[in-house]
Amino acid sequence: MLSSSYSNAILSIFIATYAGIAFGRIPWLKLNRSGIALLGAIGMMVLANVTTTQVVALINWPMIALLFGFFVLSAQLRLSGFYDRAAHAISHRLGHPAKFLLLLMVTTAGLSAFLNHDIVCLAFTPMVVEALLRKKLNPVPFLVGLALASNIGAAATLIGNPQDMLIGETANLNFGDYMLWSLTPVLVTLGSAYGIVWWMSRDGLTLKAGKAFAVRQRVYPYNRPHTIKGLVLLVLVVALFFTNIPKEIIVLGAAAIHLASRKFKTEDLLGLVDWEVLLLFIGLFVVTGAFQTTGYGDSAVAWMAHAGFDLNHSSNLILVTAVLSNLINNSAAVMFLLKVIHLSKTTAYVLALANSFGGSLLIAGSVSNLIVAQQARELGVNVSFKAFARLGIPVTLAALGILWAWADWMG
Repeated sequence: MLSSSYSNAILSIFIATYAGIAFGRIPWLKLNRSGIALLGAIGMMVLANVTTTQVVALINWPMIALLFGFFVLSAQLRLSGFYDRAAHAISHRLGHPAKFLLLLMVTTAGLSAFLNHDIVCLAFTPMVVEALLRKKLNPVPFLVGLALASNIGAAATLIGNPQDMLIGETANLNFGDYMLWSLTPVLVTLGSAYGIVWWMSRDGLTLKAGKAFAVRQRVYPYNRPHTIKGLVLLVLVVALFFTNIPKEIIVLGAAAIHLASRKFKTEDLLGLVDWEVLLLFIGLFVVTGAFQTTGYGDSAVAWMAHAGFDLNHSSNLILVTAVLSNLINNSAAVMFLLKVIHLSKTTAYVLALANSFGGSLLIAGSVSNLIVAQQARELGVNVSFKAFARLGIPVTLAALGILWAWADWMG
């Protein structure tokens, strides 16, 4: 049983960590969200008497291994030129902007369902910006559509983004069952997102007078044999997910094949691994795990249920997940909610889709949004908070409504 002093210390560190993640920084310090999460974990050890043994036990290592393995798989396809080739092929459809937007969003969503959606955005953004500026078209609505499609498509499977991987591992969800449940709301949401983005942007596609400087980003030369190798391994990995073999073992085995490469150096493959995301999750595992031991989270949920707001009800969970995803980022929101909700199959499904859909509301809602905005800024294009919200808010409201209706209909 924790003493009151240690419980209060854990609560204080938890609040401070999540407040820092919500703001994305701490005044006068150069910390980002990953650094804040790590400081929170260290604070738990130094100030709240959480031992090293307890820290190791709090971290979901199979989830970390699964995430690392997928980063390596995505890195190999990036180095083989697959992403650049796909983006270049899409850019040739610019003669018809409506068709180009549709192809861009469908391709992005499809790739994001099975690959790291952050890398998809990282690879596609420079190509899209360069092609659109060359045609004197406004890149902003297309870039917002890219980010929205990435968030939506990632919800289609349990490997589309890190937080859905975590939900799948924690709730021990069946890969195929989840796909069957999620496919309808994902496809309907993607269609509605395309319609909303095109309808609200169709009259503002011509680039306004002014200078826009596109800086050429690094393009990886297309290597057909290694692209085929990467795609074949990815298909094999997904196929094996339908068996009883632990998912992290499957993915690590595929990653090991890529690491034992005669073409790509280890440092190049590992250089494309998103270590900050891994550290963010490790830090938050410790912070949220320590918080759970205090019982404060369970007490808060019980109090809300007594007041008539049952967090385990689908509509309430959708609302809270969407709000928290935009206040503290969807990864942090999921890690917190997993500690306080009753994790049935239905709540796990709803949480997986709600955090992905909810991350499209505002530009800070998901890492992929920030990647698109940052990449665009480096290329001379400003995707402002207002420009993103103008499209993100109606798309997200439609998405959450579709999810609510689907969850209610499925019972």
